Amino acid sequence: MFCAIIRTIMDRRKLVYYLLLNVFVSACVTSGILFWYDRNYRAVNQSSVQQALPASGDSAPVSTVNPQTDIAVKVSSVVGAGTLGAEIVVVKFEGEGQLDLASWQLKDEDGNTFKFPQLTLYPNGAVQVHTATGTDTVIDLYWGISEAVWSSGENARLFDAQGNLRAVYRVP
Repeated sequence: MFCAIIRTIMDRRKLVYYLLLNVFVSACVTSGILFWYDRNYRAVNQSSVQQALPASGDSAPVSTVNPQTDIAVKVSSVVGAGTLGAEIVVVKFEGEGQLDLASWQLKDEDGNTFKFPQLTLYPNGAVQVHTATGTDTVIDLYWGISEAVWSSGENARLFDAQGNLRAVYRVP
């Protein structure tokens, strides 16, 4: 009888250790996945994106992109479609020189339009356009809409200042 009680206590102790180990492993895996997601889908290199500000006394010529040619710009992802607080569209410039996004537009298929403020992207630079309300920074712009815009299967379209379609991204 005493041996049966000891075995039961030992079995419960093993069960507790097993459960604690399971919680620890689950927490590590979840943290690892969230870290990977944040680094690969949400993070934007802050050093490669800068707002265009007039430089006083700057006489050096600056290379800019000609809007009449093909522009290496793309909508690289739409994250959090259907959830207002999580919706983000990432626009990335993969060309050379600078890309002035002033008056460019991001549109959905329902007629919602985001007009870019004065903003310059540099090679491999990107900007995140959040659907929700917030304060604009050099890497985050806020649309200020009170409901989610994007849905699965919809196209996110990027137009230049002259109204030419420059990029299309199908929301997964």
